[in-house]
Amino acid sequence: MRSLALTATLLVSGALLGACSFQPVYSGALTSQPLLNLAYAKPANRLEQIVYQELSLRLGSSTSETAPLAQVFVSVGLGGIGGLTATGNPSAPSRATATATLTITQRDGSTTKPLVITRVAIAQYSTNSQVFANNTAATEAGERAAKSAAESLRLAVLAALSR
Repeated sequence: MRSLALTATLLVSGALLGACSFQPVYSGALTSQPLLNLAYAKPANRLEQIVYQELSLRLGSSTSETAPLAQVFVSVGLGGIGGLTATGNPSAPSRATATATLTITQRDGSTTKPLVITRVAIAQYSTNSQVFANNTAATEAGERAAKSAAESLRLAVLAALSR
């Protein structure tokens, strides 16, 4: 009797959870909206190119003249993280902070205000006495931060358009 009650409870709770209105972020009706067929501006630098590539891969792109225009501005700041290590470690921790601002402007003649979203992402890296290695690590960390900011922008766009 006890196992029958447990089985019935599990089946009923499974049916109730199945009726919830969760929506997948990576597929489904939300990602097939025509508002997500964006036209992208030309990138001004490598970091903007990374963000545009991530957004067009995940949200889709359009070559239509009336598709909403997505413009991205990305800036990266590099800096050390002083005071985090008390050891005599020859490598010093540093971080790259990417700030990405996405502006989506409607081009269909409507008077809708542009959607402006800003996200910040941080990537850490280590520096030492080798200049070339430091420059390469900083560049790579900036690209990782830009990619992370692009993912955050994508989720923000999906959230804004789902309202």
